[in-house]
Amino acid sequence: MKKYIIASYLVFWFMVLGICGTASMVFHCPPVVMRILSNVCAWAPTIVLLVGFKKFCPGITVKQFYKKAFGGKISIATLLIAALLTVCATMGTVTILSIIKGEKLSSYFSLGTYPFWASFLFSITTGPTGEESGWRGYVRPYLNSKYSFFLASLLQGIIWAFWHTVLWFVDSDFMGLQMIPYILSNVIVMSGLCFIMNCFMEKHDNLVYAIVVHFCFNFLYCFIKADIWFYVILSVIYIVIIAVLCLIKAKQARTQIAEKDQL
Repeated sequence: MKKYIIASYLVFWFMVLGICGTASMVFHCPPVVMRILSNVCAWAPTIVLLVGFKKFCPGITVKQFYKKAFGGKISIATLLIAALLTVCATMGTVTILSIIKGEKLSSYFSLGTYPFWASFLFSITTGPTGEESGWRGYVRPYLNSKYSFFLASLLQGIIWAFWHTVLWFVDSDFMGLQMIPYILSNVIVMSGLCFIMNCFMEKHDNLVYAIVVHFCFNFLYCFIKADIWFYVILSVIYIVIIAVLCLIKAKQARTQIAEKDQL
Protein backbone atom coordinates (compact mmCIF):
# COMPACT_ATOMS: atom_id res chain seq x y z
CA MET A 1 0.00 0.00 0.00
CA LYS A 2 2.90 2.38 0.71
CA LYS A 3 4.03 2.12 -2.91
CA TYR A 4 0.51 2.94 -4.10
CA ILE A 5 0.31 6.03 -1.87
CA ILE A 6 3.75 7.29 -2.93
CA ALA A 7 2.93 6.70 -6.61
CA SER A 8 -0.42 8.50 -6.28
CA TYR A 9 1.28 11.48 -4.65
CA LEU A 10 4.02 11.73 -7.28
CA VAL A 11 1.74 11.24 -10.29
CA PHE A 12 -0.75 13.82 -9.00
CA TRP A 13 1.91 16.40 -8.17
CA PHE A 14 3.55 15.84 -11.57
CA MET A 15 0.21 16.23 -13.36
CA VAL A 16 -0.67 19.42 -11.48
CA LEU A 17 2.74 21.06 -11.93
CA GLY A 18 3.51 19.59 -15.34
CA ILE A 19 0.19 19.60 -17.17
CA CYS A 20 -1.70 22.41 -15.42
CA GLY A 21 1.43 24.49 -14.87
CA THR A 22 2.41 24.29 -18.53
CA ALA A 23 -1.15 24.97 -19.71
CA SER A 24 -1.36 28.06 -17.52
CA MET A 25 2.09 29.60 -17.78
CA VAL A 26 3.08 28.59 -21.31
CA PHE A 27 -0.17 28.36 -23.26
CA HIS A 28 -2.25 30.74 -21.09
CA CYS A 29 -5.29 28.48 -21.37
CA PRO A 30 -8.72 29.91 -20.45
CA PRO A 31 -10.29 29.07 -17.05
CA VAL A 32 -12.65 26.42 -18.42
CA VAL A 33 -9.71 24.51 -19.95
CA MET A 34 -7.79 24.79 -16.68
CA ARG A 35 -10.81 23.41 -14.83
CA ILE A 36 -11.03 20.44 -17.19
CA LEU A 37 -7.32 19.76 -16.76
CA SER A 38 -7.63 19.95 -12.96
CA ASN A 39 -10.42 17.37 -13.16
CA VAL A 40 -8.14 15.10 -15.17
CA CYS A 41 -5.45 15.47 -12.49
CA ALA A 42 -7.96 14.39 -9.82
CA TRP A 43 -8.07 10.97 -11.49
CA ALA A 44 -4.44 10.28 -10.52
CA PRO A 45 -5.35 7.80 -7.70
CA THR A 46 -7.50 5.77 -10.10
CA ILE A 47 -4.94 5.94 -12.92
CA VAL A 48 -2.19 4.70 -10.60
CA LEU A 49 -4.44 1.93 -9.26
CA LEU A 50 -5.42 0.67 -12.71
CA VAL A 51 -1.93 0.91 -14.22
CA GLY A 52 -0.40 -1.03 -11.32
CA PHE A 53 -3.47 -3.14 -10.60
CA LYS A 54 -1.77 -6.55 -10.85
CA LYS A 55 0.83 -5.43 -8.33
CA PHE A 56 -1.53 -3.65 -5.92
CA CYS A 57 -4.39 -6.17 -6.10
CA PRO A 58 -2.89 -9.57 -6.98
CA GLY A 59 -5.28 -12.46 -7.47
CA ILE A 60 -8.32 -10.46 -8.56
CA THR A 61 -9.45 -8.74 -11.74
CA VAL A 62 -10.47 -5.11 -12.17
CA LYS A 63 -14.05 -6.28 -12.67
CA GLN A 64 -13.98 -8.21 -9.38
CA PHE A 65 -12.47 -5.21 -7.59
CA TYR A 66 -15.25 -2.88 -8.70
CA LYS A 67 -17.92 -5.50 -8.15
CA LYS A 68 -16.81 -5.70 -4.52
CA ALA A 69 -16.38 -1.92 -4.18
CA PHE A 70 -19.96 -1.32 -5.33
CA GLY A 71 -21.36 -4.60 -4.03
CA GLY A 72 -22.67 -3.47 -0.64
CA LYS A 73 -26.35 -2.82 -0.15
CA ILE A 74 -27.36 0.82 -0.47
CA SER A 75 -29.91 2.25 1.94
CA ILE A 76 -31.49 5.43 0.59
CA ALA A 77 -32.17 6.60 4.16
CA THR A 78 -28.55 6.24 5.33
CA LEU A 79 -27.25 7.67 2.05
CA LEU A 80 -29.38 10.77 2.60
CA ILE A 81 -28.19 11.03 6.21
CA ALA A 82 -24.55 10.89 5.07
CA ALA A 83 -25.22 13.54 2.43
CA LEU A 84 -27.17 15.78 4.80
CA LEU A 85 -24.49 15.52 7.48
CA THR A 86 -21.92 16.78 5.00
CA VAL A 87 -24.17 19.55 3.69
CA CYS A 88 -25.22 20.63 7.19
CA ALA A 89 -21.58 20.89 8.32
CA THR A 90 -20.87 23.38 5.53
CA MET A 91 -24.15 25.27 5.83
CA GLY A 92 -23.79 25.39 9.61
CA THR A 93 -20.34 26.91 9.21
CA VAL A 94 -21.63 29.65 6.90
CA THR A 95 -24.56 30.34 9.24
CA ILE A 96 -22.32 30.67 12.31
CA LEU A 97 -19.90 32.88 10.38
CA SER A 98 -22.70 35.18 9.20
CA ILE A 99 -24.01 35.51 12.77
CA ILE A 100 -20.56 36.26 14.22
CA LYS A 101 -19.82 38.89 11.56
CA GLY A 102 -23.36 40.26 11.50
CA GLU A 103 -23.64 39.80 7.74
CA LYS A 104 -26.39 38.38 5.56
CA LEU A 105 -26.18 34.66 4.89
CA SER A 106 -26.58 35.33 1.17
CA SER A 107 -23.39 37.42 1.15
CA TYR A 108 -21.35 34.22 1.52
CA PHE A 109 -22.70 32.69 -1.66
CA SER A 110 -22.20 33.44 -5.33
CA LEU A 111 -23.52 31.84 -8.52
CA GLY A 112 -20.02 30.57 -9.19
CA THR A 113 -17.78 30.85 -12.22
CA TYR A 114 -19.79 28.44 -14.35
CA PRO A 115 -23.48 27.71 -15.01
CA PHE A 116 -25.16 25.45 -12.44
CA TRP A 117 -25.13 22.41 -14.73
CA ALA A 118 -21.41 22.88 -15.44
CA SER A 119 -20.60 23.20 -11.73
CA PHE A 120 -22.55 19.99 -11.12
CA LEU A 121 -20.73 18.20 -13.93
CA PHE A 122 -17.29 19.46 -12.89
CA SER A 123 -17.97 18.51 -9.24
CA ILE A 124 -19.08 14.95 -9.96
CA THR A 125 -16.26 14.22 -12.45
CA THR A 126 -13.41 15.42 -10.25
CA GLY A 127 -12.64 13.95 -6.79
CA PRO A 128 -15.88 12.00 -6.19
CA THR A 129 -15.40 9.74 -9.20
CA GLY A 130 -11.70 10.31 -9.84
CA GLU A 131 -10.24 9.70 -6.38
CA GLU A 132 -12.56 7.31 -4.57
CA SER A 133 -11.51 4.11 -6.35
CA GLY A 134 -8.07 4.58 -4.85
CA TRP A 135 -8.64 6.20 -1.46
CA ARG A 136 -11.82 4.44 -0.36
CA GLY A 137 -11.87 1.50 -2.77
CA TYR A 138 -8.29 0.36 -2.15
CA VAL A 139 -6.68 2.20 0.80
CA ARG A 140 -9.70 2.22 3.14
CA PRO A 141 -10.22 -1.61 3.29
CA TYR A 142 -6.50 -2.12 3.86
CA LEU A 143 -6.30 0.35 6.75
CA ASN A 144 -9.57 -0.91 8.25
CA SER A 145 -8.17 -4.44 8.32
CA LYS A 146 -5.07 -3.25 10.22
CA TYR A 147 -6.35 -0.63 12.64
CA SER A 148 -9.29 0.47 14.77
CA PHE A 149 -12.11 2.61 13.37
CA PHE A 150 -10.59 5.77 14.84
CA LEU A 151 -7.01 5.19 13.73
CA ALA A 152 -7.96 3.86 10.28
CA SER A 153 -10.21 6.85 9.60
CA LEU A 154 -7.59 9.30 10.90
CA LEU A 155 -4.84 7.77 8.76
CA GLN A 156 -7.10 7.90 5.70
CA GLY A 157 -7.75 11.57 6.36
CA ILE A 158 -4.08 12.44 6.82
CA ILE A 159 -3.02 10.52 3.69
CA TRP A 160 -5.80 12.10 1.65
CA ALA A 161 -5.15 15.61 2.97
CA PHE A 162 -1.41 15.68 2.30
CA TRP A 163 -1.99 14.33 -1.20
CA HIS A 164 -3.44 17.83 -1.81
CA THR A 165 -0.24 19.54 -0.59
CA VAL A 166 0.68 20.95 -3.99
CA LEU A 167 -2.76 22.60 -4.27
CA TRP A 168 -2.28 24.43 -0.97
CA PHE A 169 0.51 26.42 -2.56
CA VAL A 170 -0.58 26.78 -6.20
CA ASP A 171 -4.37 26.92 -5.90
CA SER A 172 -5.02 28.82 -2.68
CA ASP A 173 -5.88 32.44 -1.89
CA PHE A 174 -4.02 32.32 1.43
CA MET A 175 -0.43 33.25 2.17
CA GLY A 176 1.86 33.75 5.16
CA LEU A 177 0.49 32.93 8.60
CA GLN A 178 -2.98 32.27 7.18
CA MET A 179 -1.56 29.13 5.59
CA ILE A 180 -1.27 27.53 9.05
CA PRO A 181 -5.01 27.44 9.89
CA TYR A 182 -5.77 26.71 6.23
CA ILE A 183 -3.56 23.60 6.16
CA LEU A 184 -4.75 22.45 9.60
CA SER A 185 -8.33 22.88 8.43
CA ASN A 186 -7.68 20.78 5.34
CA VAL A 187 -6.30 17.94 7.48
CA ILE A 188 -9.14 18.13 10.02
CA VAL A 189 -11.96 18.46 7.49
CA MET A 190 -10.71 15.70 5.22
CA SER A 191 -10.23 13.47 8.24
CA GLY A 192 -13.79 14.30 9.28
CA LEU A 193 -15.07 13.36 5.83
CA CYS A 194 -13.19 10.06 6.12
CA PHE A 195 -14.83 9.40 9.49
CA ILE A 196 -18.26 10.01 7.92
CA MET A 197 -17.48 7.76 4.95
CA ASN A 198 -16.00 5.02 7.11
CA CYS A 199 -18.89 5.11 9.56
CA PHE A 200 -21.51 4.53 6.89
CA MET A 201 -19.40 2.21 4.74
CA GLU A 202 -18.69 -0.16 7.62
CA LYS A 203 -22.33 -1.22 7.47
CA HIS A 204 -23.03 -0.48 3.81
CA ASP A 205 -19.76 -1.33 2.06
CA ASN A 206 -20.46 0.51 -1.16
CA LEU A 207 -18.32 3.18 -2.80
CA VAL A 208 -21.45 5.16 -3.63
CA TYR A 209 -21.45 6.49 -0.05
CA ALA A 210 -17.95 7.94 -0.45
CA ILE A 211 -18.79 9.41 -3.85
CA VAL A 212 -21.94 11.10 -2.53
CA VAL A 213 -20.24 12.54 0.58
CA HIS A 214 -17.30 13.78 -1.49
CA PHE A 215 -19.65 15.29 -4.09
CA CYS A 216 -21.81 17.07 -1.51
CA PHE A 217 -18.75 18.73 -0.01
CA ASN A 218 -17.21 19.74 -3.36
CA PHE A 219 -20.43 20.93 -4.99
CA LEU A 220 -21.38 23.35 -2.21
CA TYR A 221 -17.85 24.69 -2.21
CA CYS A 222 -18.39 25.91 -5.80
CA PHE A 223 -20.80 28.57 -4.54
CA ILE A 224 -19.25 29.64 -1.23
CA LYS A 225 -17.11 32.74 -0.81
CA ALA A 226 -14.81 31.55 1.95
CA ASP A 227 -12.31 33.46 4.06
CA ILE A 228 -9.92 31.97 6.59
CA TRP A 229 -12.53 32.10 9.36
CA PHE A 230 -14.77 29.82 7.32
CA TYR A 231 -12.07 27.15 7.51
CA VAL A 232 -11.52 27.71 11.24
CA ILE A 233 -15.21 27.26 12.06
CA LEU A 234 -15.56 24.35 9.65
CA SER A 235 -12.66 22.63 11.43
CA VAL A 236 -14.38 22.98 14.81
CA ILE A 237 -17.60 21.52 13.40
CA TYR A 238 -15.77 18.53 11.94
CA ILE A 239 -13.95 17.93 15.22
CA VAL A 240 -17.39 17.73 16.86
CA ILE A 241 -18.58 15.34 14.13
CA ILE A 242 -15.53 13.12 14.64
CA ALA A 243 -16.11 13.07 18.42
CA VAL A 244 -19.81 12.20 18.03
CA LEU A 245 -19.11 9.41 15.51
CA CYS A 246 -16.42 7.95 17.78
CA LEU A 247 -18.83 7.99 20.74
CA ILE A 248 -21.48 6.24 18.64
CA LYS A 249 -18.97 3.59 17.53
CA ALA A 250 -17.79 3.09 21.13
CA LYS A 251 -21.39 2.66 22.31
CA GLN A 252 -22.06 0.15 19.53
CA ALA A 253 -18.92 -1.79 20.50
CA ARG A 254 -20.00 -1.92 24.17
CA THR A 255 -23.47 -3.10 23.14
CA GLN A 256 -22.02 -5.88 20.99
CA ILE A 257 -19.75 -7.01 23.84
CA ALA A 258 -22.70 -7.03 26.25
CA GLU A 259 -24.79 -9.09 23.81
CA LYS A 260 -21.99 -11.61 23.40
CA ASP A 261 -21.63 -11.92 27.19
CA GLN A 262 -25.32 -12.74 27.45
CA LEU A 263 -25.05 -15.62 24.99
